[in-house]
Amino acid sequence: MVPLLGRPFLAWQLALLREHGVTDVILACSYRVDDVRQALGEGESLGVRVRYVIEGEPLGTGGGIRNAADLTRGTVFVLNGDVLTDADLTAMRRLHETRGSRTTIFLMPVEDPRAYGLVEVDGDGRLTRFREKPGPEETITTNTINAGIYLLDAALLARIPAGRVVSIEREFFPALIADGVPCFGWTGADTYWRDIGSPAAYHAAQMDMLAGRTRSTLPPPGAPRDGSWVAPTARVASDARLEAPCVIGAGVDIAARAHVGPFTIIGDASRIGEGARLTGAILWEHVTVGPHATLQDCVLPCAVEVGAHAVIAPGVILEPGASIPERATLTR
Repeated sequence: MVPLLGRPFLAWQLALLREHGVTDVILACSYRVDDVRQALGEGESLGVRVRYVIEGEPLGTGGGIRNAADLTRGTVFVLNGDVLTDADLTAMRRLHETRGSRTTIFLMPVEDPRAYGLVEVDGDGRLTRFREKPGPEETITTNTINAGIYLLDAALLARIPAGRVVSIEREFFPALIADGVPCFGWTGADTYWRDIGSPAAYHAAQMDMLAGRTRSTLPPPGAPRDGSWVAPTARVASDARLEAPCVIGAGVDIAARAHVGPFTIIGDASRIGEGARLTGAILWEHVTVGPHATLQDCVLPCAVEVGAHAVIAPGVILEPGASIPERATLTR
């Protein structure tokens, strides 16, 4: 639910699915489900139908899928909930059908694969080995990783044990390979992909989005204005400066001589004081920035208050509701 360019992250995933003709979506949830429902509803605003399946306790990457399996049929896309990508799911489905695959995994080459699940394939693209996050003493045989998008025959999901924690990476996929089930890898050319599961990656993903490095049919909220997106209810002083690209949310108030942007996102109902300067800053809702404060390449969650003349340096990530005194300097 964390916002990317002012929209819940899952909205970008739902838009990707809709773009490729997938409009029946099941969300496997366990944590703060009411917040998810409030943000996405039934998916009608995004052109999809959203149904919710709730885990009484977390069941792991495989158990959560098994918990939702009874609602599926045919061929099913499964997406990790922390991956921003513009992958061509239509091309992935085409390969799945052409190869007669029953499981197709989106693969990505990365410089350092140790933090991910490594996937080895043969010359025909058939999966031969799945190694989940090798240890520092293990030999790295490939830089191709599991990128967190799967295309599965729904009938295979019955192989996942029900009612317990299951790892799809450590149990389900290796068992399919061992049993000779047709499993292939798909690597999309010119595909943007980023795991946003760390604060630094979360920040970098939005900078990439504003720079146009990833494609989406879903625009940022607000109306286009000189390379930025500004909500109609935002108030920008006549002598304040917006430097594109930036995103300004609903009810935002930007005071005189403030300089906002480039690469800045300001969440709904936030206040930017006179003469403040924001570059590469990500602000969630109800953030207050005092006069002549300076923010650069940082993340300020909901209800943060920054005092006058304070400096927030690159890489700083604050907690919700934090209060920064006047003239304070925060560095990473």
